[in-house]
Amino acid sequence: MRLVLLGPPGAGKGTQARMLAELAGVPQIASGDLLREAVRDGTALGRQARSYMDRGELVPDELVVKLISERLARPDARPGFILDGFPRNAAQAEILATMLRQNGIAIDKTVAIMVPDEEIVGRISGRRTCRGCGALYHVVFDPPAKAGVCNKCGGELYQRDDDHEETVRSRLEVYHANTLPLLKYYERLGLLAKIDGVGSPQQVEKRITAALHSLLPQSARGASR
Repeated sequence: MRLVLLGPPGAGKGTQARMLAELAGVPQIASGDLLREAVRDGTALGRQARSYMDRGELVPDELVVKLISERLARPDARPGFILDGFPRNAAQAEILATMLRQNGIAIDKTVAIMVPDEEIVGRISGRRTCRGCGALYHVVFDPPAKAGVCNKCGGELYQRDDDHEETVRSRLEVYHANTLPLLKYYERLGLLAKIDGVGSPQQVEKRITAALHSLLPQSARGASR
């Protein structure tokens, strides 16, 4: 199974990607993780990427594609993969298709987790992080026993800058501007499955696996029902 997984920030994309990767027996490939690993390891591509990141600029498509290409060339990705966070726009999708075609393979399906903006704003702006141990809470869904205090270490809970409502709304505007053409691209190819992302992770998982039932290994199909 070769899958592209799309969704706005806060949609639970990472959780679903990990679940699918385990169920299908293929690696989850997250572009953000690849960038961080390359920078940490000081690879040639990592050094190039860091020069942009240090200036607060987006890493160019060319570098991201090279990282993805290198990762897809590893043996564990031969049976399939879950792409999480890539492609981010139609131009990257075209580059990805060309790259895969050169290796005689193609994307089997694109799953887009659809969540209303107001739901996303509520999910992200309600997050609180412990300054001491980094534990995560939510003021509505997973509040601490004592307001503003971490259950685990007693540290102060705070709201990260990128979790503020105005920042979340700005991120969503960028996401929609880039993703609408991307959804249309995969829809024209007949590869797009739109999944309702509202509900528990387990509910969303059931919807996704139902849409991917024919692509899952025989051994996993019973678990996907």
